[in-house]
Amino acid sequence: MPMEEKRPGKAPAFVPEKRKEERFVIKKAAFVTSVGARGDYPAEKGCEIALVGRSNVGKSTLINCLCRSGKLAKTSASPGKTRLCNFFLLNDSFYLVDLPGYGFAKAPKEEQVKWGEMMDRYLSCGRVDHLFMLLDIRHEPTEDDRRMLQYLLYYNIPYTLIATKADKIARSKRKQQAVQNARLVGASPYAIPFSGETGEGREEVLWAMGQVVRDAFLRNTEKSAQKIIDQPLTEA
Repeated sequence: MPMEEKRPGKAPAFVPEKRKEERFVIKKAAFVTSVGARGDYPAEKGCEIALVGRSNVGKSTLINCLCRSGKLAKTSASPGKTRLCNFFLLNDSFYLVDLPGYGFAKAPKEEQVKWGEMMDRYLSCGRVDHLFMLLDIRHEPTEDDRRMLQYLLYYNIPYTLIATKADKIARSKRKQQAVQNARLVGASPYAIPFSGETGEGREEVLWAMGQVVRDAFLRNTEKSAQKIIDQPLTEA
């Protein structure tokens, strides 16, 4: 991934303690738009969560599984198919953004540079409340994965690691391998094992998403209230 090195910050990783809150349900999902290098993003909503990972790591599969739709996000056997930032509106209230995959060696160098610039522009725009970073549970994280994590830290974007394709390894090894990959990429030792084939990890990812959305709307409510308080009083 042709991005320059960044000095890491202190973006917090999502590590849940206990899940006692209500289940988070996606009742409605729709594709909104695709955004290229110009960065003509749609008007902001109450919350924005993005997905990032290597080409063919399973971002589209994750979206379709979470939304229980086999056609919402297009999947492809050819790595590097997603070359735009694809915005999906969930529950008419927040965006889920599928970012271009990275690390596809067969792509022309010029296209790889464009992908890097596109993601750099998006990560630095200040819209992102949280990012789900996907890692293939079967393989050790690559240098591109580690560099991406450094970008999240540099821009102070909170994140959750998701270890995809969990059904491809023995059930007894999934949690251990997910934790190992989290450590190897340089993050806190936690990642959600996920499988689009079996649905394993779906509820955990939805719960994490629900926490992000609730926190974002709470912050927005507090900001709105503070604006009202800060308004100067006018005489009648």
